[in-house]
Amino acid sequence: MLFAATTGFGTAFSLIFVIGAQNSFVLRQGLLRKHVFWLCLLCATSDAVLITAGVVGFGAIVTVYPMLPTAMAWAGGAFLLFYGALRFRAAFQGDYKVVLQGDSAPLWSTLAIGAAFTWGNPHVYLDTLGLIGAVSTKFSDPSQNLAFALSAILASFVFFFGLGYGARILAPMMQSAKAWKILDVLIGSVMWILAAGLLAKV
Repeated sequence: MLFAATTGFGTAFSLIFVIGAQNSFVLRQGLLRKHVFWLCLLCATSDAVLITAGVVGFGAIVTVYPMLPTAMAWAGGAFLLFYGALRFRAAFQGDYKVVLQGDSAPLWSTLAIGAAFTWGNPHVYLDTLGLIGAVSTKFSDPSQNLAFALSAILASFVFFFGLGYGARILAPMMQSAKAWKILDVLIGSVMWILAAGLLAKV
């Protein structure tokens, strides 16, 4: 069960921990100290809904289509290899421009923007319904599957609230091109490790 929980947390955290519009927006609100709690709650709860749908949905579908996990493993592995390559390329190019300034919008406008970044991003569906759902099928035992799902959801809450409230500490460091380069190398490495784990089971 510990292995399932660790796998769930690590898989979800590594997929969330990327440089993108949603995370940049949460970081910006954290810097401004405006609507941080509600924005982080929106992002994490949205992930919880999608992760649950991925884990539960895959378990039910696999009984009807037993070859689906294999197909998703190939597709997920290919995507992880590709995304990891993009992170390595970004680190090699070293061109980082992060804008973290400006006034904050009102609460409901902020949440609307956050929802758009979350639900309007096509990668979120591949990450949660596809990749996390596919990885969850390695754990056929219900208790292990539950541990995997809860840990993946916990990773989302830890990440978003950590990012939102830790923004003032992280911001000076993350405005350094060297820091972003190191981060991209780490993300690329994790993506390729996950890809190897998925494809090794095919």
